[in-house]
Amino acid sequence: MQGLITFFTFIITIGILVGFHEYGHYAAARMCGVRVLRFAIGFGKPLYRFTSQNKTEWVIGSIPLGGYVKLLDGRDPEQTIDAVNEANAFDRKPLWQRSFIVAAGPLANFMLAIVFLMVIYLAGAPQLPARLQAPPEASLAAKMGLVAGDRVSGWRDIPSTATEFEPVISWNQLRWQLLDAITGENGFVLEVTSPSGGRSAIQFPADALPRIQPNQDPLATLGIRPAMATPEEMVLLHLGPIDALLYASERVWLITTVSTKLMLGLVTGETSLNQLGGPLSIADMAGKSAQVGWQAFFGFLALMSISIGLLNLIPIPMLDGGQLLYDAWELVSGKRLPISVQEWLHKLSFILLISLTFLALFNDLQRYFSP
Repeated sequence: MQGLITFFTFIITIGILVGFHEYGHYAAARMCGVRVLRFAIGFGKPLYRFTSQNKTEWVIGSIPLGGYVKLLDGRDPEQTIDAVNEANAFDRKPLWQRSFIVAAGPLANFMLAIVFLMVIYLAGAPQLPARLQAPPEASLAAKMGLVAGDRVSGWRDIPSTATEFEPVISWNQLRWQLLDAITGENGFVLEVTSPSGGRSAIQFPADALPRIQPNQDPLATLGIRPAMATPEEMVLLHLGPIDALLYASERVWLITTVSTKLMLGLVTGETSLNQLGGPLSIADMAGKSAQVGWQAFFGFLALMSISIGLLNLIPIPMLDGGQLLYDAWELVSGKRLPISVQEWLHKLSFILLISLTFLALFNDLQRYFSP
């Protein structure tokens, strides 16, 4: 039964996130007058095929590991474009329209993440309070005087022109703020309420913060961890439509910022490649979150949607970010990168992506099947 839940939630996850990403490309292409030849979810042998009135072929493939939108494009040697359809070809459009079509996929993922979080906040989401457990003796938090039962009620960046603290609603909010500060090497001030009710401001200077290191939890090193809470102690985050939209947008921006810095850490060596997860990790998290409840599953979908948006913005030729890099070259130089150079770069990026895919799968196998 557990296996079936995991499988079906994985299919639903990929279908929603990939489908919305590709629909972003599709909608932008249609807005710009580009003909869409095929909209596909999955690869391999088609399980379902349908041709709409606008002559777009809609396909569901047998391998649910991605998708694509095939546009009318004069650069494709397999396509023959007559004079009537030439104006509807992707490569005939101005640079800003081509860039918009490429960027619309990742943008759709960020918008979808906001929608998922909005729905959670509109319905009301139980949140773990930002009450702390006892920090380890040698940790920075212990040196700064934090003790078990302290509750973080406010946050302020260093440096900051703000005189008031930003309210801290939950541990989830505080966790992302802490990660943002540590990965950005920025100091911060916490407004803390002690178990006896007294309030104090505790400053964490940037030069005292732990640095991101491979295979190490930065929050554990910092010494700030949440205390367990009973159901009665949980905080209900229930917002109106406007507040839900604003708060969800702030959350997506913060998560995106932290995730971007962690991804850059893969290049600098601060983040371990062992942390890469593949389809087995995604399926496992999808199944577990769905069993907790729809809110947990929506939260998982929001995080995954942000991840897909970011991954596709990496400047690798086979991804959207690579095409945007070509567009940047064209904007600066005034001419397009030669097709022969693009093909060579595509071959190199294909090898890189396949290598990373196998590494992620290897990590999955080690994570779930090691004795």
